[in-house]
Amino acid sequence: MTDTQTSAAVLVDTPAEGVARITLNRPEALNAFTFEMYEALIAAFEGLRDDPDVRVIILTGAGRAFCAGHDVRVGGKPAWVRPGLGRIQAGKYTMRVLGQIPILMRSMPQPIICAVNGTAAGIGYSLALASDLTIAAKSAKFVNVIHNAGTGAELGMSYLLPRAVGAQRAAELLLTARAVQSDEAERIGLVLRAVEDAALMDEALALADAVAVNSPVGIWLTKQSLWFNQGAGSLEAAIELENRAVLASQSTDDAAEKRASAIEKRRPKFKHT
Repeated sequence: MTDTQTSAAVLVDTPAEGVARITLNRPEALNAFTFEMYEALIAAFEGLRDDPDVRVIILTGAGRAFCAGHDVRVGGKPAWVRPGLGRIQAGKYTMRVLGQIPILMRSMPQPIICAVNGTAAGIGYSLALASDLTIAAKSAKFVNVIHNAGTGAELGMSYLLPRAVGAQRAAELLLTARAVQSDEAERIGLVLRAVEDAALMDEALALADAVAVNSPVGIWLTKQSLWFNQGAGSLEAAIELENRAVLASQSTDDAAEKRASAIEKRRPKFKHT
């Protein structure tokens, strides 16, 4: 892929072969979202979904914060809401669009690595939870600001957070809305690890490289099995899905290339066949 941008506030570039990076780019507003920015983020993911050259996606923020949530200072209604609707009716359409984001992230064939640089609040918190792997800078903290709007969870938090940290811990975090600093986030499993701020992107790129050396179809089906089996009704159902994934992935030329490269101790050259 070539370096592109979906809008000035959502940038897409290629920091390494096989890696696309999406950067939330409103640093003057701590990358708080506008309605246009939600649409741009969806467009960025959809633009990368079917690109065979993109093996891994890194999601991060520009400046000193990852994302401060929704920018309440920006008024108006999103373009997708029909004029004349009441507040509840308009809100229904808005939340339906926003709710696509974590679902889209989990359905992407590429693993998404979230590199949290500074505060992750509101939608930022949800983006970190919806990613497949999340690493945090030491300066990072996670803040559930939706309580300020009168409720305690949004954009899949009540589903994703218990699966990351356990039901009791998730209940405490959602009901109290207290902030979680990076060291605690690592300890409770909210993030994979916390690293020094200056090392965050290097760590994200190293993690992306460790994923990208595996066969493309194998990674896609592993991600699919991992998240689908969170809701599997039985061990037998989970194994059945894994078995189908193994049969499909092992039939590709790329799987054979991965096996050959391991034996020959070299980096694989995948052809997406």
